[in-house]
Amino acid sequence: MQEFITIAVFNFAHEITILKTILDREEIPYLFQNENLVSIDPLASIAYGGIKLKVHPNDQERVQQIIDDLNRPKLNIV
Repeated sequence: MQEFITIAVFNFAHEITILKTILDREEIPYLFQNENLVSIDPLASIAYGGIKLKVHPNDQERVQQIIDDLNRPKLNIV
């Protein structure tokens, strides 16, 4: 895991739920550092530096695209 890099930081555990499901489905290895600590004490998230998403550098672009797609607002055109 030493070669994994941080590509995103989240403040609360509920923010990573959908992302974890997508990464599992895509079979992308990942680590959410501090996930358990923040789950136990959400108010200490800032003290721990938040929940850090770490991925292998080879998967960085792919994961960043997934995060961008999740953050992009969907337009409902009727």
